[in-house]
Amino acid sequence: MILRPNITTAGRWVRGISGAVLLVIGAALLWFSWPASPLTRWIVASLLMLLGAFQIFEARKSWCVLRACRIKTPV
Repeated sequence: MILRPNITTAGRWVRGISGAVLLVIGAALLWFSWPASPLTRWIVASLLMLLGAFQIFEARKSWCVLRACRIKTPV
């Protein structure tokens, strides 16, 4: 599968920064305790970190999955 670039430099920055923020939030959820079961905490933190890693992947490849599905994004 070929990932053709479909976002601009501004879109790459937005995806890269939001991906890094999601990674930090996911790591913080694992580090600090909050009133939820440990399984729920791990699931939520893992999902946030996976989403963050995927957004960083999109930024590196100049490719957006939503735009590839023909969904218009503002950036």
